[in-house]
Amino acid sequence: MSLLYLTALLGSAAGMAALDLRFRLVLAAGGRRARSALIALGLGVAFFLLWDLAAIASGHYRTGGSAAMTGIHLAPELPLEELVFVSFLAYLTLVLRALIARGLAAAAGRRGAAVPAERDQAPGDRDGAEA
Repeated sequence: MSLLYLTALLGSAAGMAALDLRFRLVLAAGGRRARSALIALGLGVAFFLLWDLAAIASGHYRTGGSAAMTGIHLAPELPLEELVFVSFLAYLTLVLRALIARGLAAAAGRRGAAVPAERDQAPGDRDGAEA
């Protein structure tokens, strides 16, 4: 039993959490935004786990014999590390999306363009009215 891969995944997730906390991007944003992020995270994890289970059932996926893994399985051919990986992947996606949105908003602000509110207005819709 080795904790190498699991430790690497958890360390990477800790790095994402540090970015999230530092810049208040996703879960650290608080309020309604954090609740929405938790729902999106849960849906992402559920989607990828269902994808994995379908691949396992169809015979397209089998657990390899890596010495870097714990050997703990949540289901036949579904290692613990896969759950941690899909959770990290979903969280990474949310953090990257928030970073990109913030960067685009900052760039638009530097150019003097009006920056629409993230949830309330579509790009190019400055007064919030529908076209």
